[in-house]
Formats: sequence, structure tokens, C-alpha cells
Amino acid sequence: MLTGIFSPLPTPFGAEGALALDLLQSNVIKLNATGLSGYLALGSNSEAVHVTPDESSQVFKAVCQSAAPDKFVFGGTGQFATQATIEMTRCAADAGCKAALVLTPFYYKGSMTGAVLRKHFETVADQSPIPIMIYNVPANTGINLGPSIVAEIARHPNVIGIKDSAGDVNQLAETVRATRGKPPSRNIHASTASTASRSPGFDVISGHFGSMLPSLTFGVAGGILAVANVAPNECVEIFNLYQQGKVAEAGELHLRILPLARAVTSQYGVPGLKAAMDRLGYFGGAPRPPLQPLGIEQRADLEKILREAGMIN
Repeated sequence: MLTGIFSPLPTPFGAEGALALDLLQSNVIKLNATGLSGYLALGSNSEAVHVTPDESSQVFKAVCQSAAPDKFVFGGTGQFATQATIEMTRCAADAGCKAALVLTPFYYKGSMTGAVLRKHFETVADQSPIPIMIYNVPANTGINLGPSIVAEIARHPNVIGIKDSAGDVNQLAETVRATRGKPPSRNIHASTASTASRSPGFDVISGHFGSMLPSLTFGVAGGILAVANVAPNECVEIFNLYQQGKVAEAGELHLRILPLARAVTSQYGVPGLKAAMDRLGYFGGAPRPPLQPLGIEQRADLEKILREAGMIN
């Protein structure tokens, strides 16, 4: 079920900083024409931490309404508190999201032991009306959820996978090894039983472009990639070429897109991603403060990167 390439959608804001849901839906409708497997509403690249709970519900609904029927929609629902995460997950389910992506709680990181994190995810999974995925992004949280703890959480019948954005190929491999052979889901919520029957195991998804292609060799199922918002066809082609056994061709395309992937993540972050979307005919717009739009020199550099990636002439 959770195979292929997914885009973590940026959240557009209007001139006064209000949600621009019509522009979000316009972006999704354009992306529907690509080979993307689906979308993540309110991930790290969506400025989820800058969106209120009420706005979150609106974003979930807007994405679900505009996504094509064959696109799988995740809702990013992780909050600092377990109960708040459960409530946000229910909002995502009510809006039509098919699964929830749950970020590791990190504010009291000194107390976030393996046992505490396991209890958090299992409690959310117990009470979630939709399947959940673990979201590991240590660059943002300061917490790296290791393969041994992931394997313990993966035993829960309502936990269907992990998006690991650590960028560590060895960790991805160990996570695949540790979670392989998860038994078929049982006692899952009635509302998700049909979904579970299609995917009885546990899928490992890369949230880092650079590590996705090599990780396909040992069973990673795909990627949730920021660069898929601006190079969706290219990201899908890399995945498809690998599946067809055309590994060298996949590698060449991977190398061409790699600088762009870096530019819209670690180099320029959300402002860079939004600027690239604006340049390529989508709506990116300005991020919410304290994030600031790219400056003139940064935009010129991004323009060069886009040109070298073959995205513009």
C-alpha cells in the first residue's frame, strides 16, 4: 500500500498570512496529474508547527477534497502531548485522511526514553480511528528513534510504517531488518480493516532524497520527499526505473536532482521550497514568521540550481 513517491505539501498563506486553501487545492490538483502515490498534509515542509489546530483541520479537509481518488493522503498529527496527538489524529480521520503521520514528541527530550516513546505511540495507535505511521526526523526534534524501539512499536496492529528522515542508509537497513515479518494486523479498528488487509506488514519510507534510491535495494518502500513538490515526475521516474531494473538510469537521474533536493531542504529549507514552487508554476508564497522568504542572492542561486537540474531553461 505505502509504495512509491509522496509529496509533503507546503501550506500556502495569503498576503495577510491567512491560510490560502484555494491555492493549496490548486497545487494538489496539478500534482494529481503526476505519478505521485499521494500526499502528506502538515508535515515538516508544511510548516505544521506554524498552524493552529483549527487551521490544521481545514488543511486536512482541503487536501482530502482535492486529492484524486487514487492518491493516498496522510495527515501529520504529532503534537507535544499524547492526548493532543490523539485529538489531532481524530481530526485528520474526520477530514478523510487515510493514515496519520505521528512525529516523536520532543519538547522534554531528556525524558523521552525508549519506553516513554513506545508508550506514546502505542497509546495513540490504540485510540486512532486510522492507521498511524511513526515520523522520525532528528534534525528537527533532536531525538533519533532507533530501529530496536521502532521494531517494538511496529508490533502494534494499528502501526503500519515509519517515515525516517534521518538520512542514514544503515539505519534504514536495520529498521527494515528489524521490522520484517510483522504478523498480519488483528483487532484493528473497523474503519481501517479494509486498509489493513491490503498491507498486513510494516513499511519503511525514506524522508530523505539522498538515501532513498540506495535504500530501495533492501526493501524501503518509497519516499516522502520535499523535492517531489517541484520535481514530482523526476522523483517518480527514479522509483520506476529502479523497479524496472534500470538502476544506472535511476542513478543518473538521482544525481541530477540531488542538488535541487538539497536546496529545498537542508540548504534553504521551507523558504527555498516555496520559492522553487513559485518558479515552477505552483504557488509557494511566503512562509510564516519567524521564517523569512529567500533574499535576492539566494533566489539567484536557486535559479541556477533549477536550471542545472533541467527544471527550467
